[in-house]
Amino acid sequence: MSDAHTPSLQPWQVITGGICGLVLTLGLARFVFTPLLPVMQLQTGLTDAAAGGLAAINYAGYISGALAVAWIDDSRWRHRLYGLGLWLALLTTAAMALTTWMPAWALSRYLGGVSGAAGMLLGSGLVLGWLMRQGRRPELGLYFIGIGLGVVVSAAGAWALSFYWTLWSDQWLAFAAIGLVFFVPAWLWRPPVPPAPAPAVSGAVVPLISRRWMLTMAGSYFAAGWGFVISATFTVAIVEREPALAGQGALAWALVGLAAMPAVFLWDKVARRWGDTRALLLAFGLQTLSVVLPAVSGSLAAALMGAIGYGATFIGIVSMTLSLVGRRAPQNPGKAMARLTLSYGAAQMIAPVVAGAMAQATGTFKGALWLTAAVMAAGMALLATLPQDEPQTP
Repeated sequence: MSDAHTPSLQPWQVITGGICGLVLTLGLARFVFTPLLPVMQLQTGLTDAAAGGLAAINYAGYISGALAVAWIDDSRWRHRLYGLGLWLALLTTAAMALTTWMPAWALSRYLGGVSGAAGMLLGSGLVLGWLMRQGRRPELGLYFIGIGLGVVVSAAGAWALSFYWTLWSDQWLAFAAIGLVFFVPAWLWRPPVPPAPAPAVSGAVVPLISRRWMLTMAGSYFAAGWGFVISATFTVAIVEREPALAGQGALAWALVGLAAMPAVFLWDKVARRWGDTRALLLAFGLQTLSVVLPAVSGSLAAALMGAIGYGATFIGIVSMTLSLVGRRAPQNPGKAMARLTLSYGAAQMIAPVVAGAMAQATGTFKGALWLTAAVMAAGMALLATLPQDEPQTP
């Protein structure tokens, strides 16, 4: 797969293609599970613990993909595997509709997780590298609008499809058809294969990532992954469990995506003005508050404010963290991002299992939400130990 098929791509095409790739690999292959979870539980008897297990398996696939990306240096292979991830996202979304056999669901969720890693890490690395080669500001805020858009597509799609198809399997197939709309531009406008790195120039300054910095960031990103996956997996179910809020789950999930889409631009501005570390600390603090709100109150206002706060912060944490590590490793940003993401993925494997088991044992998600807030606070404490970086020039 050379760049011969995309000799004259324009910036808007590369960004739009990347956004569509994120909608496909995360919005559909990952996030559709969240709004469809209540109807799947109602019609198939899927338990809370089994739902948490499937979410964990999805992130086992994600972390497997991240491990592969962390080892791959060859730019052509990174490009090929990104394309494979797009295909996997489409096929695994359709495969969820074909059976209720748990091992088959597990395999589909696992491969869907692999596709998510391709979209998130390979795609973002290719786009960030392309931006740097074009002399553009090396930020991923615009690219990561695809995450918020993916949430909106999954929420709005689940709400609209429920009027036409009441069967859970029909809704999965409909989402696969929707995926084709995003697959075409994502495939045609993939970032070109990066050129081979130029030989190091004597005296050139190469950004370095110290072991302490990387370990500290990995610890804080583990906490971010924990906070992300609990809400990503259970937001709709948490809202639907409240007797006074039944039927409002899709609204809460849509608000997550709607808050996430403009947030990517705002967090880029905050990071430039205050510096990356301070901006990350603020995002962690706000996300912790958004997790606590539905644990403190069962009101619709608390649920919706929590959803908005979560949507406005999780994407900022991801975007700022990956942009930061990518800038420090310009020769292969996707590989550096993948290494950091291993801790994020580990949290995403552990947290849903713990939360699902706690919810099944107690009949409520409140204990899991308080635990998540504590993990996020620990991540903030780790971030606070890092040197405060200087704001970027506007």
